[in-house]
Amino acid sequence: MFATLSDRLTSTFKNLRTKGRLSEADIDATVREIRRALLDADVAVPVVRSFTGAVRERALSAEVSGALNPAQQVVKIVNEELVAILGGQTRTLNLAKNPPTVILLAGLQGAGKTTLAGKLALHLKGQGHTPLLVAADLQRPNAVTQLQVVGERAGVPVFAPHPGNQGSDDVLPFGADPVAVAREGLATAKSKLHDVLIVDTAGRLGVDAELMQQASDIRDALDPDEILFVIDAMIGQDAVTTAQAFADGVGFTGVVLSKLDGDARGGAALSVASVTGKPIMYASTGEKLTEFEVFHPDRMASRILDMGDILTLIEQAEKAFDAGQAEEMVDKLASGKDLTLEDFLTQMQQLRNAGPLKKMMGMLPGMGQMREALDNFDEREVDRIEAIIRSMTPAERRTPKIINGSRRSRIAAGSGTKPSDVNQLLERFDGAQKMMRQMAKGGGVPGMPPGMGNLPGMGGKKSRGRTAPPVRKVKGKSGNPAKRAEQERGITSKPAAPQGSAFGIAPKAEPTSPTDIELPAGLDRFLGGR
Repeated sequence: MFATLSDRLTSTFKNLRTKGRLSEADIDATVREIRRALLDADVAVPVVRSFTGAVRERALSAEVSGALNPAQQVVKIVNEELVAILGGQTRTLNLAKNPPTVILLAGLQGAGKTTLAGKLALHLKGQGHTPLLVAADLQRPNAVTQLQVVGERAGVPVFAPHPGNQGSDDVLPFGADPVAVAREGLATAKSKLHDVLIVDTAGRLGVDAELMQQASDIRDALDPDEILFVIDAMIGQDAVTTAQAFADGVGFTGVVLSKLDGDARGGAALSVASVTGKPIMYASTGEKLTEFEVFHPDRMASRILDMGDILTLIEQAEKAFDAGQAEEMVDKLASGKDLTLEDFLTQMQQLRNAGPLKKMMGMLPGMGQMREALDNFDEREVDRIEAIIRSMTPAERRTPKIINGSRRSRIAAGSGTKPSDVNQLLERFDGAQKMMRQMAKGGGVPGMPPGMGNLPGMGGKKSRGRTAPPVRKVKGKSGNPAKRAEQERGITSKPAAPQGSAFGIAPKAEPTSPTDIELPAGLDRFLGGR
């Protein structure tokens, strides 16, 4: 969502890094570019004005003029101000002292409240809570059915005593009472010992008095601990107007951004917390129920500035990867056993469970510069690799060396690929095996002596000046009779002084020829097959 804004800001800071000192004109030009980038991202004008004013004031102060690297100091200031307008600190749910904790979801129709109710319930369930969903949206056609389906997928019970609207018009059925359903849901949660109650309410295509009144009545009946305003992050400037209307009419304690994985410019996310004064607590980042995360202002600011989000990446990996299997893999490598295609398939499946590879790679620092390559990355390549491995027999997965030409043809036919695709996979896997084997032995890059891989000063023109001078070879016999007699006895004219002798230190005698050096076992193969 923030791709365009991130690219604009990164380009602006790139120009700053070429300057040793920053003048007032440089800072004004930078602030001007930041203002244009934020306005193009559809950030609310008051927020832009406040943000750029704070950045300019701090950039002109002593904290930048006295810094060793002024450009980096400006980036730090922009990062801190971004964190401030995004809410400052991470805010979590306020749980009730006496369960259940009542959470009321409010927002416009189409913002994604029903799906988000299931995501929030699954998130809380993963933390050890026992949530109950209440279908209080009796107005939107099939809203109750949708919540029941979402609850079933999340493995969370749904309280739905009324079927709701089954027609095509967006009207409240005769005799339907959302307030009574909400009250009954609270009583059910208490009787069945659910510690969290999530109430899904009706929405409208626009803000109106009827919507506000219904949401206010449910709020008064339940006295919720949290009222979460669900807002579509793709609707731009109108998000701020809608949020302010809900804040005045119903009130809310936190904001949830839905559809944060969209291709909109992201102005809502950067505006709503600053305008309403309420923190963004959660964000929906995809269609799956698991694509839901706590909103961290500092991490989001880091993503916008293309600094990555390593902490979120680690958290997702910890959820997806099985600790027991990971430990078994480490023990296997430590014992000298080779990585098999079965191990590779297991690791690849766990990696996919962590989320889309594009999304995970996008959390790495500096990946904004490789956005085009990321966009062109085909997730189906992972499917093809998995199909090839699954087309192998267990013996072939454990010992890929037994795969000959006929086996390659059979595997390719079974996976719907070409024999060349099978060859490429086996070649890459063989290289990975060698690398893992070398790393398990404590070595560096395969093909280099252990501990000598990629060390500075090895090879290249610059390293030549730091190497010891070669031993001079005497060409022919000397014309001096005395020297010629020494040469005949096998004595050189002047042995080179050992290193350190200029300081009065007599080090141990060193061999004068490389052929006299005693090599460690196994190292001779790196020196031309001696």
